[in-house]
Amino acid sequence: MSVVSDSIETNVQLVLNTSWDTRNGQVVPATEDVKLAGGAVNVTATYLYADLAGSSLAAHKLKKEVTGKLIRSYLDAASRVIKHYGGAIRSFDGDRVMGIFMGDSKNSSAMKAGLGINWAVSEVLDKKFAAKWSDLNDHWNLGHGVGIATGEAMLVRGGVRASNDLIAIGRAPNVAAKLSDLRGSPNVYCTEETHDHSHDSARIASDGRSMWSQYSNQTIGGTVYRIKGSTWWKRP
Repeated sequence: MSVVSDSIETNVQLVLNTSWDTRNGQVVPATEDVKLAGGAVNVTATYLYADLAGSSLAAHKLKKEVTGKLIRSYLDAASRVIKHYGGAIRSFDGDRVMGIFMGDSKNSSAMKAGLGINWAVSEVLDKKFAAKWSDLNDHWNLGHGVGIATGEAMLVRGGVRASNDLIAIGRAPNVAAKLSDLRGSPNVYCTEETHDHSHDSARIASDGRSMWSQYSNQTIGGTVYRIKGSTWWKRP
C-alpha cells in the first residue's frame, strides 16, 4: 500500500473516532478559530450565496481573458456588497461566494445585500462590459442568482493541514445555495421565513411598494419551502 492510501485510511478512521468539540458562536468564526480535528461551532445565521450564471458557457464562448474579468468582477462586487452590509465571507467556490450574517438584523442585512448585488450586476457590470465589448451579448448574456435562507448550522473545517476552509452544514446554507441556482426573473430569492422576519427597510421601497413577491414553492431535501423573489436593485 502507498503512503497516500495509508494516510487516507488512517485519517478517515481518526475522524470517525474523534468526538465533536462543539461550542455555540455569537459571531462568525475565522477559519483558524475552529479546530481542524473535530472542532465545530453552532450558529444561528442567515446565509447568502451569490452565483454568476452561465460561466461554463462563457468559458466556451468567450476568450478566457474576458471570462476571467467577468468572474473576477462579479466576485469582487458581490464580496464588497456582502461586507458593506455586515456579512462575513468564509467561502468561494468557482464563480460563487458565500456570505454569513449574524445578529438581530441578519435577515434584513442579507436581503439588502442581495438587492445590492443585483444593482452591481444590472447597473455596473452589465453596462461596463457592454461598453468595453459591444458584441458581448451576441455570444453570452450576463446573469446571476442570489439565494438567502436563515437557520441553524454547524461550521467545521474541511480539508487537510495548510489546505482547508470552513464548511457550513445545515438546512439554511443548503437552501441558500439551491436558491442561488434558480435562473430567470427574479434574480434574488429568499425563504418566506427570512422575509417575514426582516425589517421594512429590506422589504418596502421608498414609495411604499413591496420589493418582494411570492415566487413559488421549492422542494429542497424533501422539505417544501415558500420562496419570495425580487427583481429590484438597491444601490449600497
